[in-house]
Amino acid sequence: MFKGVLFDLDGVITDTAEFHYRAWKKLGEEIGISIDRTFNEQLKGVSREDSLALLLAYGHKENDYSKEEFTTLAKQKNEYYLEMIQEITPKDVFPGIVELLTELKEAGIKIALASASKNGPLLLSKMALTSYFDAIADPAKVAKGKPAPDIFLLAAKEIDEEASDCIGIEDAKAGIQAIIASGAYPVGVGRKEDLGEDVPIVADTTSLTLDFLKQVWRKNV
Repeated sequence: MFKGVLFDLDGVITDTAEFHYRAWKKLGEEIGISIDRTFNEQLKGVSREDSLALLLAYGHKENDYSKEEFTTLAKQKNEYYLEMIQEITPKDVFPGIVELLTELKEAGIKIALASASKNGPLLLSKMALTSYFDAIADPAKVAKGKPAPDIFLLAAKEIDEEASDCIGIEDAKAGIQAIIASGAYPVGVGRKEDLGEDVPIVADTTSLTLDFLKQVWRKNV
């Protein structure tokens, strides 16, 4: 039986992807880089700094900014994003997530957040979910973002478990790759063509139940 569940945030617990897109688009327009939703797919699950690097490369401006200016741009994007997410409430939690968190708690299974978002604590608080989580992995403490395994390894460590004894839940390809690399067992939310044919997938979060997680664990571990 698995001992912990490591949750991504964006696209798994709530949908903040639209806010990220709008914030990156606004920043891009200010520095002369126009992005669309197709490009934005590359940024899902990726850290703020790595996303900014991708944006600048996309606009052929990767050499236009000093380290200090790069940091300022990343901070500006975050400020836009923070302005946009102020309206998030518990109503924005995806269907089935509170029920799953409750089931895990009652079963004594530890819960950790493994999100690239430095705003994870704020978002959990706004959605009244903080009390369900035993740990929140701090993305500022990891050397590499997804698809590297660092954030999932840290999340497992924060709940005093081995990653191999945990299930990771993700909606992005980079996140699935990170879970696999960490040794945890992946479960995807989305489509097989996006996340991988050999990964257990649910179309939406209403199918994420403790019974489902037990079934995939027994079947594949």
